[in-house]
Amino acid sequence: MKYLVMLLALLCVACSPADHSDGQTGAVASTATADTHSGTWAITGGTVYTLGAAGKIEHGTVLIKDGRIAAVGTDVAIPADAGRIDATGKVVTPGIFDPESQFGVVEVGAVRETRDGSAGDSRFSAAFDVAEAINPRSVLIPVNRIAGVTRAMVSPTNGGKRIIAGRGAIIDLGSTEGFIHRDPAAMFATLGESGARQVGGSRAAALLALREALQDARDYADNASAYAKNQRRSYALSMLDLQALGPVLDGKQPLVIEVNRASDIEAALRLAQDFKLKLIVSGGAEAWMVADELAKAKVPVMLNPLEDLPAHFETLGSTLENAARLQKAGVLIAFATGDTHNARNVTQAAGNAVANGLPWLDALKALMLNPARIYGMDQDLGTLEQGKLADVVVWSADPLELSSAADQVFIAGRKIPMVSRQTMLRDRYLQEMQGKQALPAGYIVPAAQ
Repeated sequence: MKYLVMLLALLCVACSPADHSDGQTGAVASTATADTHSGTWAITGGTVYTLGAAGKIEHGTVLIKDGRIAAVGTDVAIPADAGRIDATGKVVTPGIFDPESQFGVVEVGAVRETRDGSAGDSRFSAAFDVAEAINPRSVLIPVNRIAGVTRAMVSPTNGGKRIIAGRGAIIDLGSTEGFIHRDPAAMFATLGESGARQVGGSRAAALLALREALQDARDYADNASAYAKNQRRSYALSMLDLQALGPVLDGKQPLVIEVNRASDIEAALRLAQDFKLKLIVSGGAEAWMVADELAKAKVPVMLNPLEDLPAHFETLGSTLENAARLQKAGVLIAFATGDTHNARNVTQAAGNAVANGLPWLDALKALMLNPARIYGMDQDLGTLEQGKLADVVVWSADPLELSSAADQVFIAGRKIPMVSRQTMLRDRYLQEMQGKQALPAGYIVPAAQ
């Protein structure tokens, strides 16, 4: 079965036309190459949701120059050499920021050789950094970026017998060079049911293991010289792991803990208070039950707004109103479905959150601005304001409607070709079905022109 899956995956890649492959046989390259108009573009006439101080601008213009937003408003001077995008009757927003993804470290979920997001049973945990394994040419990237996903946190996953998964990196989805925006950007760990499984079966053991790791890292930081001379006690983690936890203990790097049950969230809050950690809750199926505590501690929650089934004992309190209740309590929320292959569907999830009480504008912020705020990157990302990186999406209509689509995407000012392996396969077989093009039984990838 394993080899059948691999064969099917390879066949899907091989049958893709190479018109946009940039030298990568059978695969759409992730490099955004297009006419640049001296790096200047003007998106005109659309309804612009800046998500910043200017709010909503009707018939607005977004001017992009040298990778950043040069101006936003209704009376913007457009340089003569600027390329123009007519967004009349359309919606213009910042790009979607996926706060917890596997872009570039998973290709075919059923094939182990294409999964690089976990350290597994290796001796490393906190020191594990997914940035070293990210493949910016993954075919999953074009599929999602042409649907409006422009930035992402690539996060490690738990495996083996360790509750600390490692460090994640923030990337842009528009290039194969210089695509890593920040690394390391956060530390990831798990408690609750998943954490308990890693250490023998009890939540208490998982929490104790995490406390031990943090205490050892603190002791190492205070006695590194003595440790190097073999004059210090042994630690539960390797030296590299202890060093990697240093920025977390210093408050320079957030700790993302996957946790769902209300009581487990409360335990994570106590841990964060004891060690003065910058905590981020991931999952949070029952977070609404402890919304006031989360708001008081200023701990954000990254959640899937479609989570509403008691699939596990720790998610018995799941509800489609989770996002609305958290937002009403003053908790900073961001949306993450955990489905990297179809991260683009997060707009549908956000629409469901609106249908269950979350204000529409707050849902938009949970897709675009709040992830940047959570990771401390909102000085560069998340709003359409002068000086920000130009991650911009032109939508055919309301981005939270199923019938809407991204008509054009810019990432750091680069105009993205709206092409993926899926669109090329669609177009190829659509032509054949309509009798517009006679294709041989065995499709031959054309030679580069």
